[in-house]
Amino acid sequence: MSDAGLEQTGKAGAYRVLARKYRPADFSALIGQEPMVRTLTNAFSSGRIAQAWMLTGVRGVGKTTTARILARALNYKTDTVDQPSVDLAIPGQHCQAIMEGRHVDVVEMDAASHTGIDDIREIIEQVRYAPQSARYKVYIIDEVHMLSTQAFNGLLKTLEEPPPHVKFIFATTEIRKVPITVLSRCQRFDLRRVGAEMLVAHLGKIAGLEAIEVEDAALAMIARAAEGSVRDSLSIFDQAIAHSAGAVTAETVRGMLGLADRARVIDLFEHVMKGDMPLALAEFRAQYDTGADPATVLTDLAEFTHFVTRLRFVPSAASDASLTEDERKRGAAFAEALSVKVLSRAWQMLLKGIPEVQSSNRPVAAAEMVLIRLAHAADLPTLDEAMKFLDGATPAPGNGGLPRPPMPSGSSASAMARAVPAAMSSAPAALARMPQSANGGPVARLVEREPEAEQPQPMPIAEVKAEPDAVPVRSLADIAALADANRDMAFKVLVRRCVRPVRIEPGHLQITLTPDAPKTLPTDLSNKLKTWTSRNWLVSLSREEGGRTLAEEEAARRETAFLDASQEPAVAAILARFPGAKVIDVRIPNAQDLPDAGSDADISPDPTVEDDEN
Repeated sequence: MSDAGLEQTGKAGAYRVLARKYRPADFSALIGQEPMVRTLTNAFSSGRIAQAWMLTGVRGVGKTTTARILARALNYKTDTVDQPSVDLAIPGQHCQAIMEGRHVDVVEMDAASHTGIDDIREIIEQVRYAPQSARYKVYIIDEVHMLSTQAFNGLLKTLEEPPPHVKFIFATTEIRKVPITVLSRCQRFDLRRVGAEMLVAHLGKIAGLEAIEVEDAALAMIARAAEGSVRDSLSIFDQAIAHSAGAVTAETVRGMLGLADRARVIDLFEHVMKGDMPLALAEFRAQYDTGADPATVLTDLAEFTHFVTRLRFVPSAASDASLTEDERKRGAAFAEALSVKVLSRAWQMLLKGIPEVQSSNRPVAAAEMVLIRLAHAADLPTLDEAMKFLDGATPAPGNGGLPRPPMPSGSSASAMARAVPAAMSSAPAALARMPQSANGGPVARLVEREPEAEQPQPMPIAEVKAEPDAVPVRSLADIAALADANRDMAFKVLVRRCVRPVRIEPGHLQITLTPDAPKTLPTDLSNKLKTWTSRNWLVSLSREEGGRTLAEEEAARRETAFLDASQEPAVAAILARFPGAKVIDVRIPNAQDLPDAGSDADISPDPTVEDDEN
């Protein structure tokens, strides 16, 4: 910095940034925190003043400012008022020193740089002494979650029973990191994010006080970028004033923040939803050439996708002050034209694509590939439409998206139309057997077998020559069923996974065990069978290899079921129509309730097809 600059900074009239110049000095100047102000007003008027407060919220919503105003209210004293008050219209004796952070009885400490027990021990020793000039000695600890565990523990006793002349005010952005033992000793106030409409009005008021000309669209951009933080909005506004050297325009703010024109983002959204890839890529390149960041363009695209989706359910969302007229009108039109399935699919693909662009060493190319995927997905029908198409019904135009422009004969859409496999011709008959949902369309089962008259019973290992028992045990499946009937699920799991059958006769069971089986399993099996069948059982270990365990048999059945499912005509047609799709779940009739731990898919009522691309 030059000598002239140093001299100018040292003058009494040195420039102060807007965030400091317009920092609230009383509760009436706080914006967006009316619930907290109302609670404090009632508490002060009734004399029910707490001993400690915990202020939490995101950065820039006014936690430290609120703490200073609260310290000022506790020590408020004028010629006519000598008691705590939230009405601070007339400055008191201690007000200016407290708001400037230089009052001897109001101690501000940054817990980020004073984290240890020694710092807290110093506070504990000082609280014994009465304040020098004010009514209360107030300790403001900012970012209190940074204190160490020992420091929190050392503070607990003093915080629970402080001297009557001491008050504590804590502020934090990470409330979950504060021990519950500390939270339970404080009154907690959650400072809310300030809405965009309120931020726009606040910035407009400050612009009037500073005699700065500013466009409403520029204020809306600043409010959107601040994300509910008053301090951030003032800092961005301060930067925009310096960047403009005159009137603050939307173009100036857009270039300063690296934002894309909102109208152009909407144009890009329209091109992508139409599947018009040449226009979409040209629009993206144009925005990039004007200085827009690729990741920011996709983020804006995702935000507009969310806005359009929200408009379908909350039409009043269009009244947000941070929105432009284009966003309101065109967003409402898109909300009527686009289905929720299309919008949610675009949202999911953008959420996956934005981190790819941010981490890529070629962000422009990565962003273009994300847009190509989006446009390609716009040409694909939804699952319901594919099912109707296979069933012979005429599908709705596109996939619920916008009408697409005519495409060249070599385009992806026409090529995909010609590439419908011949196997689909056999699909309607298979789809006709599928259950129908309440609206007449097929439900999510993609594999539905004909009901079998009788399910095959587990084959016995050996012929039973003796008279049948009251509780017959002819196979491992019978033993597992007995464990299930007696609610011994842990033993049932052991039988299914660890026992290989060799020979089963009434009262005699020959088995081999898997390597991970407990050594006490034969004895336990004998005792359990005796209890469940009311007869003695001899369980012996054989040197023969034995058969497969129940879990291995079910794994084999599951593998066969997956193979059969993928060969069903309807499923084969779907898999051919959606590259990358696969069968991830199949219902196995009469399967055991407990799937085996190493299986690739859980047993569930409905087979499901998953599309990896979306």
